[in-house]
Amino acid sequence: MFVTILGILLLILSYLIASQDSPLSRYCLIIRISALLIVLIGLTSSMLKVIEAGQVGVKTLFGKVSSDVLYSGLNIVNPLNEVTTFDVKTQNYTMSGVNDEGSQSGDDAIRVLSADGLEVIIDLSVLFKVKPSAAPEILRTIGTDYLDKIVRPIARTAIRDNAVSYDAVALYSSKRDEFQNKIFQTINKSFITRGLELEQLLVRNITLPASVKTTIESKINAEQDAQKMTFVLQKERQEAERKRVEAQGIADYQKILSTGLSDRQLQYESIKAQKEIALSPNTKVIIMGNGKNSPIILGGN
Repeated sequence: MFVTILGILLLILSYLIASQDSPLSRYCLIIRISALLIVLIGLTSSMLKVIEAGQVGVKTLFGKVSSDVLYSGLNIVNPLNEVTTFDVKTQNYTMSGVNDEGSQSGDDAIRVLSADGLEVIIDLSVLFKVKPSAAPEILRTIGTDYLDKIVRPIARTAIRDNAVSYDAVALYSSKRDEFQNKIFQTINKSFITRGLELEQLLVRNITLPASVKTTIESKINAEQDAQKMTFVLQKERQEAERKRVEAQGIADYQKILSTGLSDRQLQYESIKAQKEIALSPNTKVIIMGNGKNSPIILGGN
């Protein structure tokens, strides 16, 4: 548009010079042709609008927002229109307690009070994008600074409203996923009505007061010691059971020997042993004993 206005001014200047008796009058034709070319170039450049990939454009004419959306590529528009572009790719808005890590400089973590009255510090990342079809309505009702007007306040309010339903320890451990899901639902409901699409919500870190952290660590250590003692006791019980079974087996064996062997059986076993000795190459003479007496073996290599 600036180029077009410049060409129009040159064209007017050429007519002013021609109406006066000036040495420049002979250049009026050249000035007019140049001015017309500049106007033509300006109008052409103003009519052709390139929208980059991942963006959409919204046309505005004298403050009135058009409902038409310009998508990526080359678009032909009214030269008088102003085109405002919106990023429709996934955007990340982070609120963190670490300096220069979040979208705001400095400590931007969210400080909330839990159900038990403790202050909990939460780092949060919001992944969202602008709905292309909703870009004209966003420009009309919110403007281009939707991060500060919508994303940031809604996310922080949702965190605070939901955190009051949980104890600090529950937020840190057992109820963390449930807490994150509730925040997602709350933010998503607000985003939908404003032309934004919430893709994912990440509770990156939950920091508890130092006293609570010390209590949790002591509890965890106590639980680990209890589990270790349970394991030791279980191992000792298994060892005691093994020894009991072993002792019972020995007792049963001795009982069988004392009650189940007869004199005949003992004599039979004695004969078998004498036979093995007789067949041994180291035995020379065997003198058999009488009755229950054991044999006497003489000689040997």
